[in-house]
Amino acid sequence: MKKFIQVIIIIPLIFTVSYSGYLYYQIQNWEYQGKEKTFIIKPGEGFSSINHRLGQQGFISSPVVFYRLSKVKNILTSFKVGHFKIKPGMNMTDVIQLLTTGIGKSIRVTVQEGKNLFEVAKIMKSKNIIKSEKNFIALAKNRDLAEKLGINSVNLEGYLYPDTYDFPPESDSKFIIAKMVKNFFLKIKSLPTKSRDFTLNEIITLSSIVEKETGASFERPIIAGVFLNRLKKKMRLQSDPTTIYGIFETYNGNLKKKHLRQKTPYNTYRINGLPLGPISNPGLESIKAVLKPTKHKYLYFVSQNDGTHIFTTNYKDHKAAVNKWQKNARNRKGKSWRQLKK
Repeated sequence: MKKFIQVIIIIPLIFTVSYSGYLYYQIQNWEYQGKEKTFIIKPGEGFSSINHRLGQQGFISSPVVFYRLSKVKNILTSFKVGHFKIKPGMNMTDVIQLLTTGIGKSIRVTVQEGKNLFEVAKIMKSKNIIKSEKNFIALAKNRDLAEKLGINSVNLEGYLYPDTYDFPPESDSKFIIAKMVKNFFLKIKSLPTKSRDFTLNEIITLSSIVEKETGASFERPIIAGVFLNRLKKKMRLQSDPTTIYGIFETYNGNLKKKHLRQKTPYNTYRINGLPLGPISNPGLESIKAVLKPTKHKYLYFVSQNDGTHIFTTNYKDHKAAVNKWQKNARNRKGKSWRQLKK
């Protein structure tokens, strides 16, 4: 009986010691012996898929052990998105550390204020962040996706916040869009966007027009005031950038009278009030300008060809300013607003 009890105690002990040794070997002693390779974790990929692919490609000794170790460490949801270099000699602990705390290969991209969704798609494609401009544009135009992301607009134009981002190569377009929209809501969080007069989408629509009308930051509140004055008087906004946006996909860079006569949901020479939605993705300063515009009586403005504008309260003075600054060839040789003294 005594020997039987000893056997009952010893067998589990031997099993425990043996299994512990097995685990130690799998986790610490086993090393990847293949060539250096890149392991890619895509946005939205879950642990099961990551674990399966690591085992399939021979980067870990055992998917079962890898799962249990990750569960014990409470890191099942801590794996980073990116491109990671798996090198010879790495053990399971090294792989876990690399994929959860290491920095995967990413591409830094800056989207400037005032770029529209078509231009954002082109920027992302040029940086090899997305595979297809067409797919990005289709998603950015998708009203259902806009609603899912908390946007009450015809598409995602205006909400792809202009900023500097780090994205993995060939990222999923939906992941990029969601990140940019999330950044938008984060940036405007402290702004007084709840208004009795305008919805958030109307605020962003007007901000997008202000963004396109001037690059001189000090003029934005003044231009916002002009458009608000025109809206109050039931005057059409008559903004060239809105007209261009309505024909953007076929526009060759030369705005003609026939374009101004063409009726689209964005041509504010032909429609009353605001266009159908935003025409670009405005920065914070343009949004602030709409929320806190300069109070004045101006109804018109015309470029002085140096990045600034002449503001007038009546059509007679406006026409005189147009003759001086737009119809006089000598005066049209101006400078960019980027050359203005700050």
